[in-house]
Amino acid sequence: MPESPEVQALVEFLDERVVGREIAEIDVAEFRIVKTRGRPPGSLVGARIDGLQRFGKHVGFDTTAGWLMLGFGRNGWIRWHAPDEPPGDEAVPEVARIGLDDGAAMQIVDTGDFLAVTTSVVDAPADLSGIAGLGPDPLDEDFSQDEFERALGTRRKQIKALLQEQTSLAGIGNAYSDEILHRARIAPTRHAAVLDGDERQRLFEATVDVLRGAAADRRGLPPDRLKQAKVAAMAVHGRGGEACPVCGTTIVDRVFGGASAQLCPHCQSEPSPALRRRPG
Repeated sequence: MPESPEVQALVEFLDERVVGREIAEIDVAEFRIVKTRGRPPGSLVGARIDGLQRFGKHVGFDTTAGWLMLGFGRNGWIRWHAPDEPPGDEAVPEVARIGLDDGAAMQIVDTGDFLAVTTSVVDAPADLSGIAGLGPDPLDEDFSQDEFERALGTRRKQIKALLQEQTSLAGIGNAYSDEILHRARIAPTRHAAVLDGDERQRLFEATVDVLRGAAADRRGLPPDRLKQAKVAAMAVHGRGGEACPVCGTTIVDRVFGGASAQLCPHCQSEPSPALRRRPG
């Protein structure tokens, strides 16, 4: 699933190449992705792209005819084709294509079995409930520990699920929630309500450090290399059966409420019942 560091790198890559260009054509191959039928993507043909912006795990194109909002779902992405790049022979699951006036193209793909890419044309990003409801974003420069504390609160919800809850914190998915919890040395099954002050501090610092470090590492990479770079950088996610890079213990796979997680049972051990702090 695309998450905020890779989506941010994608936005920065595209911003350098498409701002100021006009949209020459929009070809939608899979009409189920269109969520604003009264304003289809084709209504933006002829519009100039004035800017790009990331909203959590979504991308917004600010054009002279409105905002084109893209949601990638679990397996969506954009493939970039430069103006002088010959068309490839590889068959790809293209759901839409945006052609620019200089001959460049953005190919929107969805490689999953379940179609999850979405497109919407709106006057403002907040016109979409999924954007208006986003929580604070840890990649924002002004993201604060107070915002993080408000997101956690004293909720009796497993911390891994809470980190991925977009209305609480924007941009985190399955992979980075595993990485954050490993960095913070917290088991994914712990509830926010029972975390003590030291654990909450570690979790805040891990959230900021992991996401901002990943965003810095991905900066400048072309879109087709971002997923590979993300996978290669994971310490525990997707590495079940391998050695923990911190302590050498074998990383294990777990399933909680239908969602998978990878963790180090030593670095992220559950405290004994007698030592667990009860919420007041």
